[in-house]
Amino acid sequence: MQLRSFRLRIALLSVALAGGALMSFGLIAWRLIYFEKVSSLDAKLKGQVQQMTLARSPEWWETFGQGLRDELGTQGKTPITLLAMDDQGRTIYSLSKAELGSASLDMSALLGAPIDLSENDSTRGLTPPFTRKTATESWRIGTVKSKAGKGAIAVSLKTIDQDMATIRNIFLVSIPGTLLLIAGGAWVLAGSALQPVRKLTSVIQQVTAKGLDQQVPIGSADVEFVELIEVFNQMLGRLERSFKQSSRFSGDAAHELKTPLAILQGELELTIQQAEPGSDLQQSLGILLGEVSRLGAIVRKLLLLSLADAGQISLRQATVDLKEILAVLIEDIELLAPELPVKLKLDQGDLKVKGDRDLLTQVLQNLIDNAIKYNLQPGSTRQWLSIAGERRGNVMQVTVANASREIPLGERDRIFDRFYRADRSRNRKREGFGLGLSLSREIARAHRGELLLDATQKGETSFTLTLPVE
Repeated sequence: MQLRSFRLRIALLSVALAGGALMSFGLIAWRLIYFEKVSSLDAKLKGQVQQMTLARSPEWWETFGQGLRDELGTQGKTPITLLAMDDQGRTIYSLSKAELGSASLDMSALLGAPIDLSENDSTRGLTPPFTRKTATESWRIGTVKSKAGKGAIAVSLKTIDQDMATIRNIFLVSIPGTLLLIAGGAWVLAGSALQPVRKLTSVIQQVTAKGLDQQVPIGSADVEFVELIEVFNQMLGRLERSFKQSSRFSGDAAHELKTPLAILQGELELTIQQAEPGSDLQQSLGILLGEVSRLGAIVRKLLLLSLADAGQISLRQATVDLKEILAVLIEDIELLAPELPVKLKLDQGDLKVKGDRDLLTQVLQNLIDNAIKYNLQPGSTRQWLSIAGERRGNVMQVTVANASREIPLGERDRIFDRFYRADRSRNRKREGFGLGLSLSREIARAHRGELLLDATQKGETSFTLTLPVE
C-alpha cells in the first residue's frame, strides 16, 4: 500500500534510519562488551594457570583452590573447577564436584587428551584459554603443561551470559523507546516544517471571486518555502487582475448594450404599431422584437452576474414572505401548464426571510420555469411538479422537484455553469440562455444562503433553496 502522507513517510524514514543505526550500535556494543568480559576473564585465568607450572605442596594447592574464586573475581557466584595432575597422570588436587554446580565437566578427560601446544605463549606449555560447551552451559578453560605435570582451570560463562542477557534486555527496551521518541520528534518536526504548506492550503481554500486579494505572509517562513510563497502570491495577484478585468468587461459591456437595446426595442415597437396589421412586415418586426427582448434579458442577467462576481449585488432588504411569492407563481403555473399536476407542501407557520423580494422572486421563478421546461412530455402519466417549503432550525428551505430524464453524473457538477444547458442542441423550443441557475445561486449566496442540486431517485430532478430565517 502506497503511503500518501508525506509527514508519515518522514516519520517512518526517520524511525527506519535511526532504528538501523541503533540496532547496529547495540549489536556492536553488545559484542564488544562480551569480548571485553571474556578477555578480562582470560587474563585472570592465564595468571592463575601460570602458577600451576611448578610442583607444589598439598597445602599450597588447598590454599590455591580456596582463593581461586576471589582471584578470578567471580565473587562466589560462578561455578569453578580445578584439576592438577603430576607427570605420571595422577591427580594432585581437584575441587569437589559441589563446586561444579549443576554443570558436569570431565576435567580428567580434558587433561587426558593431548594438549595443543601449537599456540603456546610460553615455554611452560601454557595454552590460550578456549571455550568448551556442555549440555547446560559453556566453560572458559585454561590449561598448562610442564615437567611437573598438567593443570587446568575451568570457569563457567554462566555469569557473563546472564550479564549479557541483562544488557540485551536493556537494549530491547531502550531501543524501541528511543525509536518512539524519534518517531514523535520526527512527526512534530515534519509538522512544523509543513506549516507553510498548511498556510498555503488555508489561503487556497479561501480563494474565491471575493478572496483573490488573499496573500500568504512570508514572515518567519523557512528559506526553502519563501520562493514557493512568493510565486503563489504573485499567481494570486495575476488572477485578481485578470478576474477584475473580465468582470469589468462584462459589466461595462452590459451597461453599454442596455441603452442601444432599449432604443432598438422602442423603435421596433413604434414601427410595429405603424405597420399594416397582419402584414409580413409586422410579423418580421415582431420576430425581431422578440429577439431584442431575448438579448435584453441576457444583458440584464450578465449585469447581475458581473455585480455578483464583484460582490456588489445591491439588496433591498425587507421582510419577504415566501408563501406569498409561491402563491403568485403557482397561479402562473396554472396558466402556463394547466395540464401539469402540482404538489404543494408548505409548513403551517410563516416562511419569512430577510432579503430582496424581487431577486428572491426571480430565483423561485427560475426554478419553477426549469421544472416546467424540463418536465416530461405533456400527457405523460409520470409528469408532475412538487414544491415544498419548511423551516429547519435557523434556515428556511424551499424544494422544487419535477419528473424528468436523469441528469448524467458527469453533468451534475456543470449544472450551475454559465451558459450551460442540459439540452445540448440548444433547441429554441425550450427558452433559456443557460444563465438562470448560475444567477439564482449567486443571488442565494448574496443572501447568505445556498442553492443545491439534490441527490434524487432516477426519473426526477430536485433543487433546494436554503435561506437564513429573518
